[in-house]
Amino acid sequence: MPKNGPIALAFNALVIAFMLAPLLGVCLVAFTPHDTLTLPTTGFSLRWFRAVFEHPDFVQSFWNSLWLALASATLATVLAVPAGIAMTRYMFPGRGWLNGLFLSPLIIPHLVLGVALLRLFALIDGTGHFGWLVLAHALIITPYTLRLVAAALVGFDRSAEHAALSLGASQATVFRRITLPMIAPGVTGGWMLAFINSFDEVTLSIFVTSPSTVTLPVRMYMYATESIDPLMAAVSALMVALTACAMVLLDRVYGLDRVLVGRQ
Repeated sequence: MPKNGPIALAFNALVIAFMLAPLLGVCLVAFTPHDTLTLPTTGFSLRWFRAVFEHPDFVQSFWNSLWLALASATLATVLAVPAGIAMTRYMFPGRGWLNGLFLSPLIIPHLVLGVALLRLFALIDGTGHFGWLVLAHALIITPYTLRLVAAALVGFDRSAEHAALSLGASQATVFRRITLPMIAPGVTGGWMLAFINSFDEVTLSIFVTSPSTVTLPVRMYMYATESIDPLMAAVSALMVALTACAMVLLDRVYGLDRVLVGRQ
């Protein structure tokens, strides 16, 4: 295959630098020893990182986001695996409608979903309950898990399944011992991608959280409306680091080219 020329490489480098510059700027500001948003021209300090862990609201919001992301990603995976198997292996009335229903949160703005869910939770007296917040997040992250599960099932060689069935294994045993291990990379990658999206979600969470279930992105938004200091930069740097580590792990487990491009 032809290689990129120097002009194309330079253009790609400029695009990458343009995209990473704001993130790098925020991370540098997080190490400032001053009380204002300035680059650490006089030295580096971990002062604001210590302040984050000493701030009880941010610590509690982090745990809220962590448990919320774990629960919603797990629920989304539990829903996506049987749905992916049904829609990739079987033909039945309403198959296209069901597929569109599962993927519809990708095209509906989260602002619209947030307002709709707020109204729904108010009608059923579910506002402020952590369980309903989990369901709301599972709704918007299930498409990511479903996409990877379906990609793992496309072109799946079922000869091992047929051999196991012919030898007397039950459907449950075939799924547990053969199917699930073979699609495990797709399931794991979908869970991790769902976890990242749930942990970073802010638009929908603003509408459906309560004072006791405020997530970390919502807490950052609330803090930014009241005060702007390097504490926000430190929290942002920690979230960037957490997301980067999750993406690296996702790349090692499944491959970002298969997740983002669909390459097999």
